[in-house]
Order: sequence, then C-alpha cells, then structure tokens
Amino acid sequence: MSSLSPSTIVRVRSNFAGRNGLLDRYFYFGMSLLFAVIVVWGFSKTINDNLFHPAIPRPFLLWVHGAVFSAWVAFYISQSALVRTRNVKLHRVFGWFGVALGAVMVPLGIEISIVMGRFHAIQLHDPDPTFLSVPFSEMLVFALLLTLAIRWRKKPEFHRRLLLIATCTLLDAAFNRWDFIFFNRLGFVFVDLVILLGVARDLLVNRQVHQVYRFALPLLMIVQGFVTYLWRASPAWWLHVTEAMLR
Repeated sequence: MSSLSPSTIVRVRSNFAGRNGLLDRYFYFGMSLLFAVIVVWGFSKTINDNLFHPAIPRPFLLWVHGAVFSAWVAFYISQSALVRTRNVKLHRVFGWFGVALGAVMVPLGIEISIVMGRFHAIQLHDPDPTFLSVPFSEMLVFALLLTLAIRWRKKPEFHRRLLLIATCTLLDAAFNRWDFIFFNRLGFVFVDLVILLGVARDLLVNRQVHQVYRFALPLLMIVQGFVTYLWRASPAWWLHVTEAMLR
C-alpha cells in the first residue's frame, strides 16, 4: 500500500494554501462568484412575485435599485477577474466606475428603503417601520468601508479586504429572502459566516489574520447587534423616528 511522503504532503499543501498557491491566487475571484450565487439564490425566492409579476405593481424605483445593485456584483466580479488576469491598469481605470456606482448606491439604498416601507404600510397593509434600521445600517457601513477602500487603494492588502467586507454587507438582503433566515433574524449571521471565509483564507495562506478583519469584524458585529435590537425590541424613540420618516 503506497503512502505519501511528508515532503509530498508539504508540497501539496503549499500548492493549495501557500503563498501563490491556488487559494491565494483564486480566492477573491472565487468569492466574487460566490456573491453572485448567493444573490441569485436568494432573490430567486421572491423576484417573480415581488417584481416581475406582482399582484400590486411595485414602484419603478425598485427596478432601478435592482439594476444598480446587480451592477455592483457584476463590477466586483469583473474587477476580481482583471486582477486575476494581471490587467491591473484596466482594474484601476474601471475602479473609478465603482466609485461612481457606490456613490449612487448609498442614497439610492436609503431612499428605496423608505419608499418600500411606505409601500408595505399603505399598499400591502404590512407595516414594519423599525426594519429600516437594517437597510440604513447596511448602507452606512457599506459607505464607510468603500470610502476606506478608496483611501487605501494603493495598499492592495487593505483595499481588497475592505471591498470584500463591503460587498458582504449587501448580501443580507439576499439571505433575508429565505423565510427561515428572515423570521429568525439570522441574516447578519450568514453575512458574517461569508466574511469568515476571508479570515480562514488569511489563516491558511498567511498564518495570521489581517488587521482589517481584526478591527472591522468585531465593530461590524457590534453594529449588527445594535441594529437587531432596534428592529426586534422596537424602542419607542426609534419607532417614533421611523414612523415620522415613513409619513
């Protein structure tokens, strides 16, 4: 019975998880494809009834919102592919398109949250004003992470991790399309599990966790906990604020 020698095992591990191994070279491109799968998987549950063939037509702004946020996923995939194929110059040129896209996404995300909040309250008779804490926080966190990624665009190890986390925060909407996740308030849990894939990659490739994760992930979890409290506990002051916005 043949067996692998210790040197062969080390070589196999190095080819997969070492520096310049498969995990190091293809991780971010693979994550971009995973994001697309999660978005399609999540929204396939509701897009037909809620957008394509709804009993009550949705606001046109929802179509714009869907197109813009889908464009971000496509942008992230294309940017990851350009880096993987070493087209760094094109990556930097198209990066400014991402800046413009992100600048549109944040106010659009906040506006569509208010518009759909009114729609659910008036048209569907299903008000849930305190849920606004979720999309509001996602947009603010995304804006902060994107700003930092732009600021540190010449530091690839910071830039790529910040964009990864920023894009992960947008996945909450896709996860929450599943009733089990939504009603048990597990959207943030699944978002964090996806981010932890980046932590696992660092441990396997670099044998340590990058400081972006060490700082950003705990702070993100604190924000998520507070946002979940606003949504579930519905304190009077927050309920007053959200009802005023929806009016």
